[in-house]
Amino acid sequence: MGWRSRLEEAKGKHRPRLKDWARDGFAHNRRSEFEALAHLPSKQRDNEDKEYRRGGVDRVHCRDLSLETFIREYEQASKPVIIQGIPEAEHWKATENWTKESALRRRIRKYTFKCGEDDDGRSVRVRLKHFFKYLAKQKDDSPLYIFDSTYDDNKEAKVLLDDYKVPSYFPDDFFSLVGERRRPPYRWFLVGPRRSGTSLHIDPLGTSAWNTVLTGRKRWVLFPPRTSASLAKGKALYRKGEDDEPINYFVDILPRMRSLPATEGLVFHEFIQEPGETVFVPGGWWHAVLNLEDSVAVTQNFASRANFSAVWRKTRSGRKKMAWRWLTKLDESYPELGRLARKLNEMDDFHMLTKEEMVEKKRRKKDREDAKKKEEEERRARKERQKEQRKYPSSSSSSSSS
Repeated sequence: MGWRSRLEEAKGKHRPRLKDWARDGFAHNRRSEFEALAHLPSKQRDNEDKEYRRGGVDRVHCRDLSLETFIREYEQASKPVIIQGIPEAEHWKATENWTKESALRRRIRKYTFKCGEDDDGRSVRVRLKHFFKYLAKQKDDSPLYIFDSTYDDNKEAKVLLDDYKVPSYFPDDFFSLVGERRRPPYRWFLVGPRRSGTSLHIDPLGTSAWNTVLTGRKRWVLFPPRTSASLAKGKALYRKGEDDEPINYFVDILPRMRSLPATEGLVFHEFIQEPGETVFVPGGWWHAVLNLEDSVAVTQNFASRANFSAVWRKTRSGRKKMAWRWLTKLDESYPELGRLARKLNEMDDFHMLTKEEMVEKKRRKKDREDAKKKEEEERRARKERQKEQRKYPSSSSSSSSS
């Protein structure tokens, strides 16, 4: 099977109901609309310095930004920022190994990476060597996008971990206390064809994130945490038959948001991430990203001191078993954070279920499901009996009615 057949198979699994991946023509008749996204408006605010605060987000070189300043002015303030120069300053091998397609292909060309999910939630995977051929030839509106968090499980692809390191601005990673196998997915290797992207979302469990692009350019939009989901997603602005892929959102929905009077008070930030730049996204911020060019990037989510309260509140209810293990490890390694977690529970009147209580709760749930299933089976059986009785009345019933 050739690369075209393999990629068509992957596309069929990822979006089985989509027959024409180029139906909107963003690579053809609407190409100019997509290409216009490579240029931001000259100004989005009257008081904006368009060189320094393009799109309302600071752009700072790492040589001019200390860790202390970053924590104080951006992380603790929950303020996004674009940091320039990290890969070069921190000597990432990825500046060489990830910027040449041939170098990536030689190193991990046979490894399969996740580029989507089927309807059952199973990963759709393709070989990198096949994906690069697709990337060079594709004309899809919203192409497949390698967004893989499992590359560290494969000894061949694990070499990617040697090519970069977590930037010095993000030293905290408190989820690491529970171990690699128990923690949620948190780091991703990204290969995005032009026009691919990620839909508007908030990162899970209150975590913050950093994203470094090695090649290509990305267009971002960010909404502050106070923004409602329906408003940020522009649900009321979609027209009949329009797709809800990232490219549709950037080309069609965001311009409508800007033009409608009802959204004049809506705050959102748009900017373009250039090669070698790192975007810091604080926890709780809505964000969507579109690849303007073929790109290679890496991103990680993390729990730190600055976002700990939000992350703990999300984790204790969203990942109950992990929360207990995390709390135990915090008590051992960071007792002040363990105390803070318990204080937050008291403040919120939140009761964490013990392991025994969770087992009992699970048992009761299963009992209810079994009882409901049995009741449904009995109801169907009664229905069948009644149906049979109407179809074949008994002889006694017939004689008594004559």
